[in-house]
Amino acid sequence: MKFLDEYRDAERARTLLGQIERVAHHPWQIMEVCGGQTHGLLKHGIDRLLPAGVTLLHGPGCPVCVTPLEVIDRALELAARPEVTFCSFGDMLRVPGSHTDLRAVRASGGDIRIVYSPLDAVELARQNPDREVVFFAVGFETTAPANAMAVLAAARAQLSNFTILASHARVPPALEALLSAPDNRIQGFLAAGHVCTVMGVEEYGPIAERFGVPIVVTGFEPIDLLSGILTLIEELEAGRARVLNAYARIARDDGNMPARRVLEDVFTVSDRPWRGLGVIPSGALTLSERYREFDADQRFPRLAPPSQESDRCRSGEVLRGVLRPDECPEFGASCTPDHPLGATMVSAEGACSAYWRYRGVAPTATQAGKR
Repeated sequence: MKFLDEYRDAERARTLLGQIERVAHHPWQIMEVCGGQTHGLLKHGIDRLLPAGVTLLHGPGCPVCVTPLEVIDRALELAARPEVTFCSFGDMLRVPGSHTDLRAVRASGGDIRIVYSPLDAVELARQNPDREVVFFAVGFETTAPANAMAVLAAARAQLSNFTILASHARVPPALEALLSAPDNRIQGFLAAGHVCTVMGVEEYGPIAERFGVPIVVTGFEPIDLLSGILTLIEELEAGRARVLNAYARIARDDGNMPARRVLEDVFTVSDRPWRGLGVIPSGALTLSERYREFDADQRFPRLAPPSQESDRCRSGEVLRGVLRPDECPEFGASCTPDHPLGATMVSAEGACSAYWRYRGVAPTATQAGKR
């Protein structure tokens, strides 16, 4: 299959691994930003095939995982309201809030619908004018255009019963926050190809220049990932800090201009907290004043009590790349997909989920010491 089989070619992968082995003369710590890349790296065993000195750090590239707990609790409170039909993608249902999750709220009678497009929620609002339909709009710049289009569709249809609970995060400010942290040990980034497909690569140039860190945009298949790692190590070994696009078959330097224009129309850049990273300046997209009537936070008064983070969940450290999931003492013990302590264990892009799926339970202390 074109653009799939050739990016999973075993012989080509072995060639790239050999090239990485030849060029990596120093130990390097590089971070893949996207949770989809984390899953791809572990699924294909790439993390175990790299030279011993090349360490992969797993970043905060899972929008579900970085959604702050107070937003999850707000979603739970809205979903429990009798007048609300709450719409969400399926991976949000098992994300734990302070005391419960959407799955439990639905079991208790909440009208919660799994949708496959934000436009499905708009259609539900059109078909049910007596219901308040709220769509949980979670995502990075990748999914934000579709959510913006849903708001535009609702505005055109003059739907007064449709709102979104927006939790959109912007990736470049998060990279700056990571690099500015006192415990930072990142020497290079594999940037998320799908975000750059929408936004382009221009935003990363100032970050690479300011921090002296190379950034390579790459995709998600094994050859994409290995090519990105090779390019990044070549940059590191040469002492260069450039932004390179190794995903040019999909991502253009200026991104998708129609999608960017929609984002600029519907959303505005604002500060917001990220789980594990604190408040990040310009780290979010929120509804602009023009479309504030579609903001669920404006439509409904807040009733939820203050959020309470688990004192055992260390997902914040996992999201910053300072703790590997299987180094957490709760991994595979009190934290499993059936009984998660945090979103990183149940999200389809969560690092803990990837380790559970592809690595099994946590190693013993002896095994961990050998790594």
